[in-house]
Amino acid sequence: QVRLVESGGGLVQAGGSLRLSCAGSGRTFSNYAMGWFRQAPGKEREFVATISWNGASTYYVDSVKGRFTISRDIANNTVYLQMNSLKPEDTAVYYCAAGRGFSAATARYEYSYWGQGTQVTVSS
Repeated sequence: QVRLVESGGGLVQAGGSLRLSCAGSGRTFSNYAMGWFRQAPGKEREFVATISWNGASTYYVDSVKGRFTISRDIANNTVYLQMNSLKPEDTAVYYCAAGRGFSAATARYEYSYWGQGTQVTVSS
């Protein structure tokens, strides 16, 4: 059974940092791209960041460029999202996802497995 489990969410003040982790099991995720998405109340789930199978390529939504960093530990089937300089508008449930292919991907349909999500709340 394929599983993705996110952790590391929480409540933080604006300007603070959080590091999200996503542990995968049931599949060799090292052969696939990974991504982070987020969904705020009343809004569509949106792309945040993605990393290719070997970590060579990364892409970010414009609103987080320079503040968030995606990385992966291939040996441990884990992907991370380091979030710095957090803003209240970053408040959302953050989801980890495993891609259908090895290239970094920004669209939801390009992902085949999803975690249950972790809440990130940034207070002003």
